[in-house]
Amino acid sequence: MLKKISVLSLIVVLVAGVAHAGDHHKAPAGGGFQGPGADLTTVQSALNMKDDANVRLVGHIEKSLGDEKYMFKDNTGEIIVEIDNDLWQGRTVTPNDSIEINGEVDKEWGDKIKIDVDSLKVLAPLK
Repeated sequence: MLKKISVLSLIVVLVAGVAHAGDHHKAPAGGGFQGPGADLTTVQSALNMKDDANVRLVGHIEKSLGDEKYMFKDNTGEIIVEIDNDLWQGRTVTPNDSIEINGEVDKEWGDKIKIDVDSLKVLAPLK
């Protein structure tokens, strides 16, 4: 009888642990992380950073280059950014919109540098 209770207790603990682990991966309602991130960077600085460095840029997209790549510009220069389609979240962004992007520097073979964008926020129309 004691063995049955011990086995039953173990099963209950394991099931409760699995249920709790499943809840752990759910995103909070309405979004993800809010808090400190990368400091604001300029395009000029990003062009000189190491591969995989975290960046936060504010500027605008000048044009689409195809295949989820865009020309991004701030007041210090231009850089190619790669924005996965799901990051647009149904928003329409034009060259007249100021945006903030967070991502990582990606130095490709042949010294090509781009930013892999992790998040995008529309700030306001440019003046």
